[in-house]
Amino acid sequence: MNKSLKLFAALVIGATMLASCGDGFKTTKDGLRYKFLETNKDAQQVQMNDVLVGTCVVKLNDSILGRMDTPDRILMVNPSAFKGDLTEGLMMMHIGDKAIFEIEADSVAKFGFNFPEIYKAGTGMKLVYEINLTDIITREEMEQEQANFRENLQQAQAAEKEALAQYVAENKIKATPDEEGLYIIVNKKGNGQKVEIGRQVAINYTGRLLNGKVFDTSIESVAKENNIYDDRRPYEPLSYRVGEQSLIRGWEKGVINQPAGSKLTLIIPSALGYGPQDLGAIPANSSLIFDLEIVSVK
Repeated sequence: MNKSLKLFAALVIGATMLASCGDGFKTTKDGLRYKFLETNKDAQQVQMNDVLVGTCVVKLNDSILGRMDTPDRILMVNPSAFKGDLTEGLMMMHIGDKAIFEIEADSVAKFGFNFPEIYKAGTGMKLVYEINLTDIITREEMEQEQANFRENLQQAQAAEKEALAQYVAENKIKATPDEEGLYIIVNKKGNGQKVEIGRQVAINYTGRLLNGKVFDTSIESVAKENNIYDDRRPYEPLSYRVGEQSLIRGWEKGVINQPAGSKLTLIIPSALGYGPQDLGAIPANSSLIFDLEIVSVK
């Protein structure tokens, strides 16, 4: 999926309208207050399960809780959670409409909405949505997009598997991968404390792609040799407490039970790395190679 679905709230709408007020707002029979700033009734109308594209500002009274100023995926239209919730308002909208919806904050709080400390129950506070709807992605279009994503992912995974097998063959790697495809090559066995959950470790590392391109390292000379030196960062062993830092799973699996002083090469399939994420220096679905030296274990 090219853009992630950004949900400003988990709650959405369903009903009809009635009264009006002097401030330009109208109220549906289910209690949702709304005001349309621009209308485009000849355009496509929102349906249940649509994904809405546009800009959105969410407020608690006048305090901004979140905003999306550039058109993006902001909401998915789900069945109403209670009478007068946001879904009722969204189902009135057409592409090109701009509208404001007000919901009783107390009603939303009952469903677990995570309000900030400024929220005071029982004071009549309003949850306000200001929405500019620029496009609609239908359920069918979403399903097709997801099917295309799965197909492209399968093709990328097959290509990665082939490239990894070729790398292993060309480099005459004798190590056997584990059940998840991780290769752990021990170049030097240390004799210090073993890496275990909760222990403080310091590890020097160099990460590269199958084509040999180095994308990161803790070693200054290696960074300079590969034209990735950055004078804004320190070059020193990565120090962390095992189990408390979010490292890719292939790294964590590879170093567990290895003693201090060891030098390892890990060949990590993307399923244990960054998967389908494109990180720039690390393309999506990339197998990674890490040369590690476990400097200390405490």
